[in-house]
Amino acid sequence: MANKSLEDLLALAASARVYELGMDLYPGVPHFPTHPPFVFGLTKKHGEVTTELPDGRIASSSAEAISTGTHVGTHLDGLGHFSCNGMLFGNAPASEQSQEKGLPTHGLETVAPISRRGILLDIARLEGVMSLPKNFSIGPKHLEAVCRRQNVEIRAGDVVLLRTGWAQHWPDPAMYVMGGKGNAPTGPGPEIDAARWLSERRIFATGSDTLAYEKVPSALPVHVHLLVERGIHLIEVLDLEKIAADAVYEFLFVALPLKIRGATGSPIRPIALAV
Repeated sequence: MANKSLEDLLALAASARVYELGMDLYPGVPHFPTHPPFVFGLTKKHGEVTTELPDGRIASSSAEAISTGTHVGTHLDGLGHFSCNGMLFGNAPASEQSQEKGLPTHGLETVAPISRRGILLDIARLEGVMSLPKNFSIGPKHLEAVCRRQNVEIRAGDVVLLRTGWAQHWPDPAMYVMGGKGNAPTGPGPEIDAARWLSERRIFATGSDTLAYEKVPSALPVHVHLLVERGIHLIEVLDLEKIAADAVYEFLFVALPLKIRGATGSPIRPIALAV
């Protein structure tokens, strides 16, 4: 019976459509100004060190080093990313952190691999635009309307992804980060009432194709509500264009955060599997 179940699972996986939901990482990748950039460089080039194979052919290898922040590129916000009045989710004191070891509570090593029902809510399509204006506020009325239009229901434990169309600006860092010009991150996203609408449905995580998930500039109350008050993870900098173009609104969402002990966030490579 177990073998048959495995065969069924493998057959289902083989027939599934797979959507990449993450962005490439490269030098110059758009990032929040308070986080470090992504840095890449080869540490060894082909031909610098060689070996001779038994048949006389010459082989060499190449390798690189990277440096980046855990909140750069497509990433997951851990529950220790934000605090309020000195407390993390579950009333854990934020003061127990250390620069060398990070957080003793809610480190990314505690986040299990994610394999859950995913829901895409295409707010841009709901509004009839390619991408939402940079000052667009997503409220409960938009979430309710898009659920009706797409005929989907949010369930406990879901991963809910919001498409603003902002990923189309990814090649232009100034537009993606600042909305074209300015000195502070700017972009569309949910405000606190929408965050409460989502948290009331006891979801596991929510994400978007924007840099900061919520509407910015702001004091980031959505981060505080979801991460600190409700223990709901955030996923930022998603590529939702291909899956939205195919109108795939329900799928299996899979992502594996790196097990970085004490970390507040982690790069991820999320995928969606749809039948």
